[in-house]
Amino acid sequence: MRVIAEIPHTDFKVSIFNMNRKFIIKIEQGAFEQTYKVAEADLMDGVNSVFELLDETFYATVTARFTDMRKDWRETFNRYN
Repeated sequence: MRVIAEIPHTDFKVSIFNMNRKFIIKIEQGAFEQTYKVAEADLMDGVNSVFELLDETFYATVTARFTDMRKDWRETFNRYN
């Protein structure tokens, strides 16, 4: 797996990898991460198409998911401590 790009963002660390003819988009925030895989064949313009997919609407859903992930983890952790 090799790093293709790192995209600057104020709230996340966004990395794009290439492995086995797939682009892997990894978004990290603190201890949590979200990973998305896209086959190269599904994109017309290679990695440039990945950049186009990562728009503000997508990032809004990523933010909401990170919020839910933290909430779920906190609730689970509190049940056992």
